[in-house]
Amino acid sequence: MRRRDVLKGAGAGGLAGLAGALLAPRVAMSAEGRPDSEAATALDELQQVLDRLEADFATPEFKLRTPQDFAEARRVLLHALLHGLETWLEADPARPFFRSFIHQHKKLLGDNPDARYFSAVIDDRHRYRIRGNLAGATYTSFTIELAPDPSGPGVGTTLNDTQFEADANGDYEIILSREKEPGNWMALPAGATSVTTRHYYERKVSINNERLHQIPIDIENLDQLPPREPPDDEGIAAGIRRVAAFVQGNVVAVKAETSPPWVSRVPNQFVPPVVDDSNRDVGYAAVDNVYAMAPFVLGPDQALVIRGRFPKCRFANVVLFNRFLQTLDYETRTISRNRAQTTRDADGSFEMIVAHRDPGRPNWLDTEGRPYGIMFWRFQLPEEKITPLQTEVITL
Repeated sequence: MRRRDVLKGAGAGGLAGLAGALLAPRVAMSAEGRPDSEAATALDELQQVLDRLEADFATPEFKLRTPQDFAEARRVLLHALLHGLETWLEADPARPFFRSFIHQHKKLLGDNPDARYFSAVIDDRHRYRIRGNLAGATYTSFTIELAPDPSGPGVGTTLNDTQFEADANGDYEIILSREKEPGNWMALPAGATSVTTRHYYERKVSINNERLHQIPIDIENLDQLPPREPPDDEGIAAGIRRVAAFVQGNVVAVKAETSPPWVSRVPNQFVPPVVDDSNRDVGYAAVDNVYAMAPFVLGPDQALVIRGRFPKCRFANVVLFNRFLQTLDYETRTISRNRAQTTRDADGSFEMIVAHRDPGRPNWLDTEGRPYGIMFWRFQLPEEKITPLQTEVITL
């Protein structure tokens, strides 16, 4: 008998029929508005979070104006839900696992075409070992967050590749624990909720367009553990509530009154980048980065010229975001530039042009025809003062 025939038989009157008979009363009870379990209640709570966010999109807080604004609001909501399901639904700090934080089709919290990020849920009750390989990265780091959303307590401890040892092949091991241990060690602070890894690359082709490139990374608990218990109603409910908390905390409106000092409130102008510790107060921020962010607003025949000079630093790039801090399409357009992708003068200075169409000059950043969006600069571990970025709106 062929496998397909076996499955057909099971579906006709065997396993599927048995499952249907067992599940039908429970489904009917839930359909009547009376959840019959804690997981059903939690699932209803998740739906309420999604409904509230959908309603919030129409409020002045989000300042959404066009059909595209609303479409992208729902998209970022679903991207946050996707990451919540991948990372927080099955999260068990005793048995952590790394998941990709962003990629071409999951964008949130200011993603980056030139970097890959991985995230794992942890807590301060355990000892962990991270094993990985530098994989040719320009920069590698680890950050422990103290809350699952950007508005929480912020960053706990950090460790970058100047602070730990890797062998000649790029392999490394790092211990995470409360008490200091020999070798590569990262302090595990009270209240730790997750660890995020960062792998930046400065190449002609952005690393997230290099689909075959792999970054080995793993995390394991060093404590002895019993076998995992099978899923139950209470555990599934807890997982759903973690997902709901992540989504609710990470689909937020960008507000002028709560923006960091490096965010310009004036369209087409940047505030001077400043090296300070303000990033530590922003969840999921990178403390080794100096940021500069400003909105662009351009008419159909206008372009924005940005003049500046890259400082001596580990990494630098500029990225175009939509209003939800999601990168524009970097698979088929040029919406970001690192130093390797930028035409520069002998002294390192550059002129970039943010425009709706190719201006016929070097260093074009493609707006996708959007009348407004966000420009975002990263300068990593700068070793000198960053030259203020000068801007000018021109007519093409």
